[in-house]
Amino acid sequence: MNANAEENTSALDIMKWFLVIAIVALGVAGNSYYAEEISPLYRALVLVVLAALAMGIAYFTKKGRAFVELLKEARVEVRKVVWPTRAETHQSTLIVALVVALMSIVLWGLDSFLAFIVKALLA
Repeated sequence: MNANAEENTSALDIMKWFLVIAIVALGVAGNSYYAEEISPLYRALVLVVLAALAMGIAYFTKKGRAFVELLKEARVEVRKVVWPTRAETHQSTLIVALVVALMSIVLWGLDSFLAFIVKALLA
């Protein structure tokens, strides 16, 4: 009985996803078809409504709810991050810029030296 209920739920979820795909396809096709006949403002409003409808339907699937749960967990994790201060950010940026400049000079010198060696050997 439980497996039968899961199969029905899965079949219902599949139907919901096909409906979501159909709504998105309708939005894309309608936006393309009416590109010159209807103003962009009205087309954008219709696309926003269709996107909201598609997201609402997708939310009521297992994967949709799992995705929303993932977003909630990600938000909790982002709140745990210790962000650097403005001074730390400036110092880190300065250090990276100096290291990049130094390495570019070192690589330019190495390239020039190797080019000199190759020219001396070929001449």
